Amino acid sequence: METLNAVLAVDLPNDPPWQDGQVREYLAETMPGERRISWVAEDDRLPEGESEIFAHVSMLLLGDIGVLEVSVRPALRRRGLGRQLVAVAARRAYLEGFSSIGVEAIGGTPAIAFYESLGFEREYVETRSVLTLSTVDWPALTEMAGGIAPGYRVEYHPGGPPETLLEAYAQAKLEAQDDDGDLDLAPRSSDPQRLRDSLDTLHRRGLKPYIVLATHDATGVVAGLTEVVVPAQHPERADQYDTIVVRSHRGYGIDRAIKARMLFELRSAEPGLREVQTWNAHDNESMLKVNAELGYQPDRDWYEYGADVAQLVQSLEAID
Repeated sequence: METLNAVLAVDLPNDPPWQDGQVREYLAETMPGERRISWVAEDDRLPEGESEIFAHVSMLLLGDIGVLEVSVRPALRRRGLGRQLVAVAARRAYLEGFSSIGVEAIGGTPAIAFYESLGFEREYVETRSVLTLSTVDWPALTEMAGGIAPGYRVEYHPGGPPETLLEAYAQAKLEAQDDDGDLDLAPRSSDPQRLRDSLDTLHRRGLKPYIVLATHDATGVVAGLTEVVVPAQHPERADQYDTIVVRSHRGYGIDRAIKARMLFELRSAEPGLREVQTWNAHDNESMLKVNAELGYQPDRDWYEYGADVAQLVQSLEAID
């Protein structure tokens, strides 16, 4: 946690620091069929029983890709620690038969030049926006929450959708699966059992989910949904996950209504919450417009990079 907060203080100084709540669970718990492997660089000069972590890398293995997260204390950057940790992870991915490695890098930080110098190629760009709840125009939000067309019902489900809606909920996510162009570093749960597993994993990791969805009265299908999680590790800032409106139900004010309703529910359920952060692709003009109307302010660009595992191992060994 100290290492993560040292990185945050330099790279994202406006982000809230992590608290000592379920940090181990956040780093260790995974979905069924996925594994996470971690390595740390420690100070070996300290007395036995004491420890200070200089750097940390974790690799989530899912499908045919390994997803990296690398943290190096700012005072120790540019000394080769990050490259050594990436090399260790890449070799492990290669030995386990994985074909590619992906990683997220935050715009305006040394991570961009670091990954590009190792041969990672930029695959996808999205913008993070942050909403400060103290600045929300709540009367205007009331109008947005009630602006959905007749024939739809908006429902709030803290903890996740009820069992009776799981199949319809998963179907809505499945229909939206092909709308993104990203690397799938965090694949959607688009079948009922995977959705159950996903909700269970969120809870075990210390992430409290909140769901608002819109159902179509005539058919009972889930026409739109929005998901927010409040992490135990930084409970002052929530993370927006998916917001989806099924194609055949677009144009009826569902996106504004469900996101506005979500903010009202969060204000009531999480009185200590101060901000909500969300990520959107640059070409997702409709959602960017909705977020702007809600009061979100663009903050940083985030980049997804990918590399062929065999080529990455070869290039890192050449550097060594």
